Amino acid sequence: MHVVLSGYYGFDNVGDDAILLSIIHSLKKWQHDIEITVLSNNPAATEQTYGVKAVNRWKMKEIRQLLKRADGLISGGGSLMQDQTGMKTIPYYAGVIQIAKWLKKPVFVYAQGMGPINHSLSKFIVRSVFNKVEQITVRDKASQALLTEIGVRKEAKLVPDPVMGLNGSDFHSEWLESVTLSADSYISVSVRDWPSAIAYKEKIAHSLDELVRQGEQIVFLPMHGEHDLKTSQEVAALMKEKSLIAPADLSIEEKIAVIGQSQLLIGMRLHSLIFSAIYATPFIAISYDPKIDAFADIVSQPVIGHVEADDWNGVTLFEQAVTILESFTTVQENMRQAIIPLQNEATATAKLAIEVFSQ
Repeated sequence: MHVVLSGYYGFDNVGDDAILLSIIHSLKKWQHDIEITVLSNNPAATEQTYGVKAVNRWKMKEIRQLLKRADGLISGGGSLMQDQTGMKTIPYYAGVIQIAKWLKKPVFVYAQGMGPINHSLSKFIVRSVFNKVEQITVRDKASQALLTEIGVRKEAKLVPDPVMGLNGSDFHSEWLESVTLSADSYISVSVRDWPSAIAYKEKIAHSLDELVRQGEQIVFLPMHGEHDLKTSQEVAALMKEKSLIAPADLSIEEKIAVIGQSQLLIGMRLHSLIFSAIYATPFIAISYDPKIDAFADIVSQPVIGHVEADDWNGVTLFEQAVTILESFTTVQENMRQAIIPLQNEATATAKLAIEVFSQ
């Protein structure tokens, strides 16, 4: 069996790279000899990193020839069908699906998070292509509701984010083993830049200072390369106390391990929260998008507030962190019980895809 995988791959975005890693692992779990070709922005790096074939995602003629020979197309995962970041995103991913349908190839929508879809043209495009695919799976109830709202008639099955299927015990961090921590445990922090009139970086810095004064070590983990490294440096500079910043170019496996071995994550990036969940490491989310709130709800972890809202501050974030740390064992066990079924279901999504392509 040969499948083509379309997503936001080859852009050095750790969240999407983790999705790619997890989908490949899950597909091979159910069919070890499956052939996978990824549409990538950096085909050579994708081939080297993941041990699969890859082609340039922008060469539509080549993609058409590839799909002609393939048994089907997987679209996903991640937030592909959204027009928040620009009007070209939805037409691109929908266009790849449409090519597959013109060639009469089955299409499996893999654990996508839908939206925001703001423009009427975007809604029309998503509705048109999604009503033609063989199966739709989405990662949260809000995505289900959005598809129904815009007129997608085909049922969307709710499944966990694919990254939940990764096994944290497989990963370790050489960087973490090489550094000297000032405390026996540490709190990991994932921040990103976001346009806001609210001084959210100052709020985070204030809470982290208070945690250091309580004897905690702070480790910033840049999830999205140089972008998050810059934001991490900005927040660290706002602190009065010392902190550590992990290298921006750590591998996905190392980043998962750094978060997993911490006592607590304070995170903005969705996949920092998911990495935390793989290990049942408690987290406090700081939201900038509904997908953050949706995942926190799924695993029963708190959202302290939104980067564009002024209903939280450094004190409330600090107090929430202390509450979790003081009841760490109970919080972790409750989280673990919520996560076990999700981990099993996450790998089962790949089985659904293989069944679609086997028909």
